[in-house]
Amino acid sequence: MYVWAGLPDTSELRLEAARRRLPPAAVFSGLTAAWLHGLDVAACEPIEVTIPKGIGVSARSGIVVRRAALAQGEVVNLRGMRATSILRTLSDLCIRLSVMEAVVVVDMAPHTGLAGLADLDALCVTRAHRVGVTNLRRVAGLAEPAAESPMETRLRMVLVLGGLPRPQAQVPLHDCQGRFLGRPDLYYPDHRLGLEYDGGVHRTSMAEDNRRQNRLLGAGIRLLRFTAGDVLHNPRSVTTEVRTMLASRPVFHSGAGTRGFGVGGKPAGAGIREEWRREREIRTEIIGSG
Repeated sequence: MYVWAGLPDTSELRLEAARRRLPPAAVFSGLTAAWLHGLDVAACEPIEVTIPKGIGVSARSGIVVRRAALAQGEVVNLRGMRATSILRTLSDLCIRLSVMEAVVVVDMAPHTGLAGLADLDALCVTRAHRVGVTNLRRVAGLAEPAAESPMETRLRMVLVLGGLPRPQAQVPLHDCQGRFLGRPDLYYPDHRLGLEYDGGVHRTSMAEDNRRQNRLLGAGIRLLRFTAGDVLHNPRSVTTEVRTMLASRPVFHSGAGTRGFGVGGKPAGAGIREEWRREREIRTEIIGSG
């Protein structure tokens, strides 16, 4: 296919060129369909299409061709192009991708309003006897609508797949007066441990991030920060560091504003305050015995 050299080389242009080289029954699918639905994935690396069985199509450079039957409700029109529906797209990706990368894609769907956890659960039921339903159920069980970025999801999955408890996502923390302290990307409430992914956004908002970190640390909430290099290239180190922190008891401070904290605006209960009291008594006994 030839186009005017002055046109920008965009995903839309490449998909239009591919569409003109395919039979009318062809449907964009996989990550290409996910991109057409508005998810933050690569659309053309390579282009993915599904063609009904029985239609002869020779190989196409730069295009992965799959053959499968698609029900009428599984095909939609997006940006003037035929693509698999969002649920069919998510189902296909849960089967083809690794667990981590499938969860990354599924986590994006609620933010665009395309699909929620109830939709995924219903999909698992309708595809109960089809190939790949085990993978689909596993990914649906690991999905987190509160996740706000692909790398945050990957950090969470490094921990879960590494055998650690699943942390909560994007939990707003407040002190006992109801003042907002911060919202870690991931949080272990029983261990007062917050985890943050530091990406490009962190570098542009470092001053505010540091102030937020100081508020959390001042309230006795421990923080660990990780980068893309940690998550993608050294996941074992990430799980080891988090496991070590989970195995140690948090230190409770007695400074102003740290006598209690709450999740989602609710003050800490009497049980937490009693634990802090015992912690202070233990430290007093240790100092007195010295």
